[in-house]
Amino acid sequence: MPNFFVINNIDSLKPYHIVEIDGQKAHTLRGFYEEIAKGLDFPENFGFNLDSLDEMLNDLSWVEQEKIAIYISNSEHFVEKERNPDKLPTLLDLLDATCEDWEWIDEDDNLPKKEIIIAFSPSERIVKLLNSQEISYEEK
Repeated sequence: MPNFFVINNIDSLKPYHIVEIDGQKAHTLRGFYEEIAKGLDFPENFGFNLDSLDEMLNDLSWVEQEKIAIYISNSEHFVEKERNPDKLPTLLDLLDATCEDWEWIDEDDNLPKKEIIIAFSPSERIVKLLNSQEISYEEK
């Protein structure tokens, strides 16, 4: 199963705990950091950068739910105004790697096992980005 989805209906994400991030509010990386920090209730020590995001997403010990879907609505606007255009592909790669990492967590690790998927509302821009990064995805 791929880690990324392009979906027409948010209901297709059930039984996942859905964390919805509005792409219009996350039109820069800082906006995305703020929205995901709120949605996943990140601890106060979140540093609002890629390294800190990676650290938080690979912990999630404070999140009770085992299955989490990060859903980006209005995906055509997602990180569209970021000054450095290379950061969005880096972010997508980080999210993909994080989803993969959770698949390999052992019971011996001191973390409760999670399943994370990333879903986007349909947009030509997101599909083009996923294809250019060679990130597999499923359309629903």
